[in-house]
Amino acid sequence: MVSFPRKRESSLAVFLDTRFRGYDSEFGAVKEEIGTGMTLNSSKTHWYLRFSAAISVPMSETDILSVAQQALDTAKACGADAADALVVDSVDLAVSQRLGIPEDTERAESSGLGLRVFVGHKSAIVSTTDLSKAALMEACERAVAMARASLDDPYTMLAESSVWAGEVADLQLHDSHEPDIDWMREQCARMEDTARSKAGITNSQGADAQISRNRIALATSAGFARRYESSSSSLSVTVLAGKGDKMERDYAYSMARHTADLQDAHSIGELAAQRALQRLNPKKVSTQQVPVIFDPRVGRSLLSSFASAISGTSIARGTSFLKNRMGEELFPQAISIIDDPHRLRGLGSKPFDAEGVKNGKRVIVEQGRLQSWLLDMRSAAQLGLHTTGHAVRGLGSAPYPSSTNLYIEAGGKSPQALIAEIENGFYVTDAFGSGVNIVTGDYSQGASGLWIENGQLSYAVSELTIAGNVCDMFATLQAANDLHFETATNTPTLCVERMMVAGA
Repeated sequence: MVSFPRKRESSLAVFLDTRFRGYDSEFGAVKEEIGTGMTLNSSKTHWYLRFSAAISVPMSETDILSVAQQALDTAKACGADAADALVVDSVDLAVSQRLGIPEDTERAESSGLGLRVFVGHKSAIVSTTDLSKAALMEACERAVAMARASLDDPYTMLAESSVWAGEVADLQLHDSHEPDIDWMREQCARMEDTARSKAGITNSQGADAQISRNRIALATSAGFARRYESSSSSLSVTVLAGKGDKMERDYAYSMARHTADLQDAHSIGELAAQRALQRLNPKKVSTQQVPVIFDPRVGRSLLSSFASAISGTSIARGTSFLKNRMGEELFPQAISIIDDPHRLRGLGSKPFDAEGVKNGKRVIVEQGRLQSWLLDMRSAAQLGLHTTGHAVRGLGSAPYPSSTNLYIEAGGKSPQALIAEIENGFYVTDAFGSGVNIVTGDYSQGASGLWIENGQLSYAVSELTIAGNVCDMFATLQAANDLHFETATNTPTLCVERMMVAGA
């Protein structure tokens, strides 16, 4: 038995952890890390040789639904009145290098079952990676015993057939092309070599390439049974500029369902270097109220906070600052926000939600006016509404509502035009800290970026805090015309008319 611990925290893992913690990949199962170590019954040499094969998922396509159905039958035999089962079967392959030297080559194969059982209005959830008959029996017995000991919840229920998803046109979620490990190593080398070739780049935290293949099946005792396949690929590189205590770090990445849709590795390396270099020699600015422009990397976090505020869970609990704002004009009329689970090759796309409910493109904000919450079965029942098909779930968690492919529609002006209109302001390229208080709408984050003077990006600034109230920010929001679909939550460059910027 040979164990391969992770040698370093890869730039891809850092990126996903800091930028997309909570991103509901597929049914909401959050991958906390990419490239963790694994244990295999083989020597290290043999383990590396295994990667020459294509990335195939462990269970057959037929087995994944039969496992779900077997779990349902076993749960009913153990005394459950109803149940649903989610089975996820996946293979992840990650390659990394640092300073021109290959580092980690990691493969992880996993199969897991998440089972929810109902006894009357009581329910419980168990998960297991052991899919043998004996393990399924034990899991079902435990789940039923837990359900009997839980409290009644009249709002938790299975979806009825009237809201089930039907057949959906091919969303192109699965890439049939499987790049080999040599291609992945080549991309890592091209990204890092390009970035390190730029004058002023002095070090690297490494480059990463990652490929995932997944099969997902959902079955319920009410009769729903569907499956689908998906894939994802990503490239990332993180480099440092400057020397000594004046070093600055930044990154660039590309993520896509199909490897053919990834950005060119050379371009990713150039962008990472450019971002790191523009952070050098930051200046301090005094505390003042100025217009603030959010780079799309930061704008996404603002949109994610909005999604949390319109989540049915938050609305039903009364813990959202938007709980009484349905139908009101929150944004200027030029702003519309869309959620589209059927976007071709979308990173948040899926043919049905985690309860088997039909989903589709939905206008969340139309011409500035809030039109819809994000609802699953439970939150919809609590609010006396109908589910919007936004349920997600992990193997060990109950369904909860979340967005799929959420985006702010592009505006009419270019980012350069928005900047040109500002005499004195702040262009935010990085933000960190608490963010939005969903209960009150108060916003406060540490930030760094570029200072705007006389309509131009003039110099780097850091160690600033931007603060305000999200409702005030929404009311003056402008969107540029540079919308690109790089993740599951996307915005163009955004401009807020005035915010407090706390500096030196």
